[in-house]
Amino acid sequence: MKRILIIEDDLHIGNMLEEVLVKEGYAVARAYSGTEALLALPVEKPDLILLDLMLPGLSGEDIMPKLKGIPVIVVSAKTDVDDKVGLLLEGAADFITKPFHMKELLARVVVGLRKGPEPDKAVLAFADIRLDTALHTVWVADKEVRLTRTEYAILKLLMQNPAQVITKSLLLDRISGDTPDCTESSLKMHISHLRRKLREASGRDYIEAVWGIGFKLKTD
Repeated sequence: MKRILIIEDDLHIGNMLEEVLVKEGYAVARAYSGTEALLALPVEKPDLILLDLMLPGLSGEDIMPKLKGIPVIVVSAKTDVDDKVGLLLEGAADFITKPFHMKELLARVVVGLRKGPEPDKAVLAFADIRLDTALHTVWVADKEVRLTRTEYAILKLLMQNPAQVITKSLLLDRISGDTPDCTESSLKMHISHLRRKLREASGRDYIEAVWGIGFKLKTD
């Protein structure tokens, strides 16, 4: 299911967009300011963003440079051609002017999702861990570490978000497509095995549990 983040402070417009998108089969998240959107992005990266420009606090223009790698459709009442051109040059995938026809917006969403996000980096790195997403291999301190499919998926998600605490529910949701054998009851076991294998390779513990929330990579 594709995830769409609506960044819109107008409740009426946001509710209307969410209702229509959910009916079309999309998962929808909401943010009501630029600051709230930036806080939410590292935790749950969407497949596409619908961005209003006139937001409280940080404006849409302010946060555009921080949305790299995600298709952004600007939804704004601004009609000036220079505004549109400037935002497209800054990385917006599309621009639609308010008021808009919902059929047109849905069509633009479909096109935006076809373009998709920028591909993941082929090699992820954290401390002395190297994870090759193309070859599905993991190296720690120049030693190859054999991981199960579930352990690999967990480590990859943590390394994609090295500064964030990943909640248990989010972790299960994000890896469920690749690892149907991982359940809430077995997650702790998979994490334990992963931590042990990484520790045996270098003598260091890389993953820490955040009590009652989830897991993150240890930065110290």
